[in-house]
Amino acid sequence: MSAKHVCVSDFEVEARKVLPKAVYDYYSSGAEEQTTLADNVAAFKRWRLIPRVLRDVSSVDLSVSMLGHKLNMPLCVAATAMQRMAHPDGETATARACRAMGTGMMLSSWATSTIEEVMSAMTSSPGNGDGVLWLQLYIYKDRELTLSLVRRAEEAGYGAIFVTVDTPYLGRRLEDMRNCFKLPSHLRLSNFSSDSLAFSEGDYGNDSGLAVYVAKAIDPALRWDDITWLKKNTRLPVIVKGVLTGEDASRAVRYGVDGILVSNHGARQLDGVPATLDVLEEVVEAVKGGCDVYLDGGVRRGTDVLKALALGAKAVFIGRPVLWGLSCQGEQGVTAVLQLLRDELTLAMALAGCRSLSEVSPSLVRRVDLASRM
Repeated sequence: MSAKHVCVSDFEVEARKVLPKAVYDYYSSGAEEQTTLADNVAAFKRWRLIPRVLRDVSSVDLSVSMLGHKLNMPLCVAATAMQRMAHPDGETATARACRAMGTGMMLSSWATSTIEEVMSAMTSSPGNGDGVLWLQLYIYKDRELTLSLVRRAEEAGYGAIFVTVDTPYLGRRLEDMRNCFKLPSHLRLSNFSSDSLAFSEGDYGNDSGLAVYVAKAIDPALRWDDITWLKKNTRLPVIVKGVLTGEDASRAVRYGVDGILVSNHGARQLDGVPATLDVLEEVVEAVKGGCDVYLDGGVRRGTDVLKALALGAKAVFIGRPVLWGLSCQGEQGVTAVLQLLRDELTLAMALAGCRSLSEVSPSLVRRVDLASRM
């Protein structure tokens, strides 16, 4: 890690300098007034860590079992689309970095590298333990096309399907509209053969090209019964990505999901929804142990990860920080971001008196208004 990169925000500062404006705006922006985008980050400041002392923290174990795989840490890479806009190696570089760190990566359906290429990159690279790949899935109007992605993931050795349920239409992302965002001409969504589905051609007018693409291709009629349909058509675990309420979490358990990812899509869909950390406890309580709960959104520090774990997340996913590292230094940049956050989490756990994840509990955190009365 470069001496000038001592926190995640340092990577973002450099990424903003090296990326084309339309690309940086696509990666960084949220929907509408970006209220939720700011709140995702601010939510972590509403909680204080309450450390225990004299606990012998000479050794701290971050390992976690997740969806049948042992990972070196409870910090994984979220699905982020079109990574070759950030670096020529794109998703393959990110996969190699995840293998090096012994953690998991969720590959976007809208990747600029194929399902098979990314698995090959991960399995052929040296690693510090086992990396694992999961597929993030949009449900297309063409259900056979959707299932073809699932079958390819199964055959390639992916470990689970994270189905996105919060995108019947694309959120109103003003920066993308101003930039008339579309993929650079040398890139395409690599998992699709037709030009229209690969987002490599089309008349998008003065709108965000991706919004037009979603309206044409993604099924807005998605219902809970479609979770049953997906589970019947795959042998892989199915995780629902995009739940923000206890009511939906309870229903997801009743429909037999294998996990829930508390997510507001990086604040890129409906502006004004709660920060993910603010609804995590509600979701965990509603699930009642029926499946694992994960979180993404706003994680920028190791202490953020620790707070989410204390509030019940089994693991945490990061998106934008990975893109900033990828933009700056490719695979080395992603590895540096993951290592930085791992080091921060290790230190935070030690200073809080936690020797393993089993010692992280809700007693470790308190809301600011409660902590102020201590």
